[in-house]
Amino acid sequence: MTVLPDDGFTLAAEFPGATREEWQRLVEGVLRKAGKDAQGSAAEEALSTALEDGITTRPLYTADGADSADGAGLPGFAPFTRGGRPEGGAVSGWDVRQRHDRPDPVRTNEAVLGDLENGVTSLWLTVGDGGVPAGGLGTALEGVLLDLAPVVLDAGAGFEAAAEALFALHAERGVAPAAALGNLGADPYGHAARTGDHGFVAPGTAAAAALAARCAREYPGLRAVVVDALPYHEAGGSAAQELGCSLATGVAWLRELTAAGLDADVAAGQLEFRYAASADQFLTIAKLRAARRLWSRVAEVSGVTGGAAAQVQHAVTSSVMMTRRDPWVNMLRTTVASMAAGVGGADSVTVLPFDHALGLPDAFARRIARNTSTILMEESHLGRVVDPAGGSWYVERLTEELAQAAWAWFQEIEGAGGQAAALRDGLVADRIGATWQARSRKLATRREPVTGVSEFPLLAEAPVVRDTAPARPGGGLPVVRRDEAFEALRSRSDAHLAATGARPKVFVAALGPAAAHTARAGFAANLFQAGGIEPVHDPVTVDAASAAAAFAASGARVACVCSSDALYAEQAAPVAEALKAAGAERVFLAGRPGDLRETYEKAGVDEFVVAGGDAVAVLGSVLDRIGVA
Repeated sequence: MTVLPDDGFTLAAEFPGATREEWQRLVEGVLRKAGKDAQGSAAEEALSTALEDGITTRPLYTADGADSADGAGLPGFAPFTRGGRPEGGAVSGWDVRQRHDRPDPVRTNEAVLGDLENGVTSLWLTVGDGGVPAGGLGTALEGVLLDLAPVVLDAGAGFEAAAEALFALHAERGVAPAAALGNLGADPYGHAARTGDHGFVAPGTAAAAALAARCAREYPGLRAVVVDALPYHEAGGSAAQELGCSLATGVAWLRELTAAGLDADVAAGQLEFRYAASADQFLTIAKLRAARRLWSRVAEVSGVTGGAAAQVQHAVTSSVMMTRRDPWVNMLRTTVASMAAGVGGADSVTVLPFDHALGLPDAFARRIARNTSTILMEESHLGRVVDPAGGSWYVERLTEELAQAAWAWFQEIEGAGGQAAALRDGLVADRIGATWQARSRKLATRREPVTGVSEFPLLAEAPVVRDTAPARPGGGLPVVRRDEAFEALRSRSDAHLAATGARPKVFVAALGPAAAHTARAGFAANLFQAGGIEPVHDPVTVDAASAAAAFAASGARVACVCSSDALYAEQAAPVAEALKAAGAERVFLAGRPGDLRETYEKAGVDEFVVAGGDAVAVLGSVLDRIGVA
């Protein structure tokens, strides 16, 4: 092997260096061609994208200034941005944790054993509140080696009974206390967030503190407490709001546990943090990295030392992003999310089955969920690189900005009296509600598209049916989904189909040759199908003489004119008049009218549908007009 001398040689040595100013001038030229006049930093800002929490994604990041990785530290050392352990997941990858919600202990046991035999390394069981009864825990875990497979409980207000049942099961099966693994799942703050039962927080935290003391004393492999940030994500909260709420909850637990007699290191060791992983891969990576950094700072000022300050993270693929229509696309979403969770350094990852939004998953869905992590670790080898996103200027900058936004929200919560008070007094609900309202506008206008729902829907798709999942306690923060507005429209269309044998229809009045109308006809068909309205594009093209007869034959009550601007100027007005004369209750035109708006409206065009318009409002108004309940 030949070793090249270290003489500073690089592959780019023969190319002249480029400055940021030169790059900006090139951007200026591109923007001028698009009709935009922006210069210098303004040209760069024109290509930036605003995210939630006041964060902006920029088109260019460099090694200079705030984009550098200075301060990220080393893996396994404070501030733990790059991971809580020096080796990361390089030895065994991340813990593959499968969730089980089925209330039947026998069927749960079948699913549990199947998962453990095929790659799952820990179990997350719902106990009580619609899950397995505490008394059925032994049946559900029959055949499970409790000293090898960690068990994490999720029992809501019944966490004490669930914990006692697990302790009893350990004793019954001869599992030494030192060998017991998992988490008892005590989470009074999360329970209050989900249910609105704020009166449970004080007695709940006292009971949880007693369990934590018992675990610290007798069960070194068991944690007692989960700091669950999922209720805030599932209510529509932003990444910074999720992080800020988790920090405030973690601080509350440190106060409770140290007041109960645990020292700071032991108290911190009783906590496991649970976060959502979404299909926004870079935001998920940055969120998990920022969470460790922020908690390291909290731990430092709380007197936690060494590795005890490293946050233990459980990442769960987001339920908010899961769709009920075209659920197969959820496989893509969860793959990206679980990849981001692993790259971000999560200790445990739960991939929700693709049919999660439809009810209880079947064996195929569970298999796909667990195999997602297996493929990422064993075939893509993601776990073999510690903090693979570290050093990316974009990721480092995003981590920093997200940490700053989360810290500001955390301080606001603390200033309001802490997490319990912020939940009780409505601060958390109000702030998260405002965030979701803003995001809902992006969803309604399809600026945040949902594949298979608001974009590229398939009306003829056969529905996927699953057993109904047990209802979880509600009454607190809402549970939202990205597809909810479009799902409501599609459900109205389904009801109309069931009652009449046909879906509501829209006639696509395409003008001129395919080259002129295909783009806008496709846009219109995609738009109306997102509301369950079937497009009828037959014949392929019409004019003023044929539009009336074609509309009458379509069986539709509304129509949409589609073509190029040039053909609109020639034919749109007479075609709209013909459609109105044929009984069209509402005539749309795909595209912006420009200077001809008044002409088109006089001819009978009622509304113009454009990219970025409020699709939910348009589709809802169509269903209302044609009498779809």
